[in-house]
Amino acid sequence: MSEGTSTSLSVCVRDPVAIVRVIGQAKFRAATDFKNLLLQLQQDGCTEIVLDLTQCPLMDSTFLGVMTVMSRKCEAAKKEGRPCSLKLYHPSDRILEALANFEILGSFTLIKDPPEVGAFKRVEESSTSRLDLTRTCHEAHKALMETCDENARRFKDATEFFEKNLREEEGKK
Repeated sequence: MSEGTSTSLSVCVRDPVAIVRVIGQAKFRAATDFKNLLLQLQQDGCTEIVLDLTQCPLMDSTFLGVMTVMSRKCEAAKKEGRPCSLKLYHPSDRILEALANFEILGSFTLIKDPPEVGAFKRVEESSTSRLDLTRTCHEAHKALMETCDENARRFKDATEFFEKNLREEEGKK
C-alpha cells in the first residue's frame, strides 16, 4: 500500500453487537472518525464492539491509542455494572506485535470467529478539523503513555508537541 492510501471504515450493527471493519493502514488521519464511530456505537447501546482487522495490515500509534482509550471506557463501564467489550478479530502479526510492544495487548480480547451479522455500511470520512485531529492525537498518545514507563518515555515528546499545538489551536478560536 502506498503512503497515501486512506483508511476505510465500515460498520454493521446487530444489537447489541457492532462490527467495525478497518480496511487499509490505520493511520492518524482516520483516528478521529474511528473514535467518534466507537463512541457513537456505545451511545447507541452497543455493548460488544468487534474490530475486524482482516484487511488492516498495520496501525500507527494514534490509532492504537484510540483503541486504548476505548478499552479503558469499557473497563470503566464494567466497573459500573454495564456490559461492554472491545474485541479484535484477525489482527495481523504486525498489529499484535505493536500491541505487545506498547503493553496493551491484554486490554483486548482476541476472537477467532466474528459474530454473524448482516451487510456492512461504509462510514463516510468527515472533514476533521486540525484542532480535532490534534486533540485525538494528544488523547491517544497520552493514553499510551499511561500504560507503562517505556511508553511514557517513548511518547513524551509527541504528547508535549500535540499539547503545545492544542494550546495554540485553541487560542485561535
